[in-house]
Amino acid sequence: MKDLVKSSVEETLNALLEHEADELINAERYERTGDRRGYRSGHYDRNFTTTSGDVTLHVPKLKGIQFETAIIERYRRRETSIEETLTFMDFPSQHWTRIRTNNTLERLNREIKRRTKPIGAFPDGNSALMLVCARLRHVTGSDWGIKRYMNMDHLLEMD
Repeated sequence: MKDLVKSSVEETLNALLEHEADELINAERYERTGDRRGYRSGHYDRNFTTTSGDVTLHVPKLKGIQFETAIIERYRRRETSIEETLTFMDFPSQHWTRIRTNNTLERLNREIKRRTKPIGAFPDGNSALMLVCARLRHVTGSDWGIKRYMNMDHLLEMD
């Protein structure tokens, strides 16, 4: 099964690279048009590590135009987001609503923004830092800072 996924990832990425080369050149392989912007000059192999294993990418070489691709970076970001989702699913379902949001941080950032907005421009960075630190000290000393965000008993039950 893993080999099937690996070969599927390899075929898909190579097909995307070929399609991107066609778009850059403005012509498909062996096609003669007046709108053509460059020519193919073979390809070079590049090893690429995925969660499915190492795959070989056939990166097109072009003449008359530089080949730059964002496919590899987009694939890495997508793969990372899938891993984050799977990690999210490992937690008990009672925690899902708390993990998917960072309301506490957003609330803290809004509070700091609310306090700094009337001041406008600070004379220096230290005065801004002092205001933010004072607000953080207030939060940690109040009920808001003591409130438990997640019930950890569910995690202890998993062990």
